[in-house]
Amino acid sequence: MNRSVLYLEKRISALNQQRFYSIHIIPTLFGSWAMVRAWGRISYPGTVRERWFATETEASTAGEQWRQRKEQRG
Repeated sequence: MNRSVLYLEKRISALNQQRFYSIHIIPTLFGSWAMVRAWGRISYPGTVRERWFATETEASTAGEQWRQRKEQRG
C-alpha cells in the first residue's frame, strides 16, 4: 500500500503569517483513493477537504497540481 504525504509551511514574521498546507493521498475502505487536503494557521486545526478518485494515479496527479499551485503562490 502506497501512501503519499506533502507538507508545506509559510512563515513570514513581519506579516504575522504562519500557514501550513498538507496533501495526503490515501486508499479508502472501498478500493478507491482519496486526496485529503488540510490548511490553516500553524498550531490550529485548520480546514480539511477530501476528494475521491478511482485510481491512485488520478489522485496523485490531482495532488501534484495542487502542490504546483501552492508553490507558485509562495
